[in-house]
Amino acid sequence: VMGGFGDAFAWQNTLQRAAPLILTGLAVALPAQAGRVVIGAEGALVLGGLAAAALGLQLSAHAPPLVVWPVMALAGMLAGAVWIGIVGWLREKREVNETISSLLMSFIAIALFNQMVETVLRDPASLNKPSTKPLADNFLLPAMPGLDVHWGLGVGVVVAVICWAVVKLTPLGLALRVAGGNPRTALGVGLPVMGLTIGACAAGGAAAGLAGAVEVAAVHGAANASLIAGYGYSGILIAFAARFSPLGVVPVAILVGGIAASGSLLQRRLGLPDASVMVLLGFAFVALIGCETLRGRGFFKKG
Repeated sequence: VMGGFGDAFAWQNTLQRAAPLILTGLAVALPAQAGRVVIGAEGALVLGGLAAAALGLQLSAHAPPLVVWPVMALAGMLAGAVWIGIVGWLREKREVNETISSLLMSFIAIALFNQMVETVLRDPASLNKPSTKPLADNFLLPAMPGLDVHWGLGVGVVVAVICWAVVKLTPLGLALRVAGGNPRTALGVGLPVMGLTIGACAAGGAAAGLAGAVEVAAVHGAANASLIAGYGYSGILIAFAARFSPLGVVPVAILVGGIAASGSLLQRRLGLPDASVMVLLGFAFVALIGCETLRGRGFFKKG
């Protein structure tokens, strides 16, 4: 509690970590609306960051930051959408299990990322750590007014609210939920189940790609191995804990961000390794699965 929420500095660290976690949580929650369990957000995130960095570097010499930032965001979203959209297409066209294929695609994406960063896009000045050329300081996303946290947090919250409104309040969201709940019924009433499923997967990939673009534009300033930080895998826990609600992803991401931010304090105060936060998250995930399994069982009911 102290490490993640004890003071202003802890809250700043927590919210900084929560910014990409909101988007990677949406990367799992959105395909789940169509009944698909996609766990490959890590690959979409790194490819989104790579696309954003490559395009941002080219545009920064000819356009102002207010033009470059939206283009970087669109590049990251497009890269992530295409990558996870392939997973949805494989499911619909070839009956390939989306959970396994998205995980394997994530490993392929990370390999492609490392290859590009270490070869054609590598900055010759980066000797110890392969990286693309860095963005100029004036092209880094500024902090939000009144907070020492970059605008990625605001972007994540806005995207989560928009996704919730689409899923809960629009005909498209209703069609998506029907297709995910009972595909046969959806086909019977004339809904384009294939298009809805692939679109939901692509939307989730776009959210993860946007997370990568935000990390490049706000935190790292370049695409390098620091992007491979496990945000995509943490998004799985966040989406399950939020019961796949796009709006519920926000508070759960802040909670998980607080747990991750507490690692350094656990190390200093209690002598625990920094990786102990992963053990805490693992216990949380196991407890969550156990609660879902036992919920509604007869021996939990009175009488």
